[in-house]
Amino acid sequence: MRRTWHWLGTGFVVALLLTGCHRQEPNIAVIVSLADEPASNEATNPPIRLAVTAAFISEAGVGVYEKLARYLERQTGYPVKLVSGFSYRTVDAMLATGDIEVACVCGLPYVFSQELPTPPTRLMAVPIPLELRYKGRPIYYSDIIVRVDSPYQRVEDLKGRVWAYNDELSNSGYNLPRAFLIRKRLHKGFLGKIIRTGSHEESIRAVATGEADVSAVDSLVLDYERFRGSEYARKVRVIHSLGPSGIVPVVASRKMSPERFEAVRRALLEMHTTPEGRAILRKARLLRFETADDSLYDSIREALDLARREQCMGLQR
Repeated sequence: MRRTWHWLGTGFVVALLLTGCHRQEPNIAVIVSLADEPASNEATNPPIRLAVTAAFISEAGVGVYEKLARYLERQTGYPVKLVSGFSYRTVDAMLATGDIEVACVCGLPYVFSQELPTPPTRLMAVPIPLELRYKGRPIYYSDIIVRVDSPYQRVEDLKGRVWAYNDELSNSGYNLPRAFLIRKRLHKGFLGKIIRTGSHEESIRAVATGEADVSAVDSLVLDYERFRGSEYARKVRVIHSLGPSGIVPVVASRKMSPERFEAVRRALLEMHTTPEGRAILRKARLLRFETADDSLYDSIREALDLARREQCMGLQR
């Protein structure tokens, strides 16, 4: 039986109130359809829905997330359904209602959610990247990229150039570069055309093909794109890195039962101790999962608070 949910996009509305108005009109009505699931199975053992918005590998690695879902299914005894392709805003709304119980989310939407009187999510676990750059810590960077053959060496060289960003609710693509430009006093009259791409992968492609001159992208996504041999990733270079910030967390809906929460968390935290788990982690370019404290995301809050103080909630031309 196909179930179709109709939501008012509460996650989007809350984020809009907190961050100020952006150039695009909000799409308030969100209609989500999830795949067919037998009613009998839902009644006896409802699936844990695992969503991916911001994540520790690029969109090209969706097969790795499917392997992770199947692994969690075997380790927890609960059916696990992978849900992908939805925006930050839609997943936020679904976490609030409990229709999605677990999600890999960007740190900025997580920070917004924790500002609410009753936060809809809580931290479950954080991944530890494999690359030496991260020194075994739950961190990542915002890498400012330009085309390999471009003349630009510093952000200051990019006055009037075309800047691509993925989403207004992205920490690495929007929050950190905005704060950087404010600190450099480059947030007014510095940027040229500003284009929204919808994903870090598209931002990398835009710079590589010359549609944009510069972008700030998730370092983990860039790492994975290079690892898999993406032609676009080979055509860009990093001129500056912002951060580090707390890595994209795995969060759980507050409506998730304690038993299901603990089962999934235990499976993640022990993943590196099993041969199958280690193999999946390696494919995801991860060492392991760990627990984390909310203070891991304080640097994201600091960048956001700076923009609020300066009353500069958007990238400005």
